Amino acid sequence: MKVTAIIEESEDGWFVGQIEEFPAALSQGKTIPELKANLLDALHLLMETNRTETDKEYIGRSVQKEELIIS
Repeated sequence: MKVTAIIEESEDGWFVGQIEEFPAALSQGKTIPELKANLLDALHLLMETNRTETDKEYIGRSVQKEELIIS
C-alpha cells in the first residue's frame, strides 16, 4: 500500500503535513524526512486506535476477521 503526503512549509519554517488517504493522520517536522517519519507514526497510531475502537463494537459477537492486501 502506498499513501500520499501533502506537505506545506509553515511561516515559522516547520513542515506540516497530512496523509491524503487518511486525513486524520497529521503531523509536523523540522525537515521533510522528519515530517514523513512523523506522518507514518501518526498513521500507525490512527490505525491502532481505529482497530481498538472498532473491536469494542464487536465484543460478545461472533465475527470472522480476514486480512486484506491493498494493491
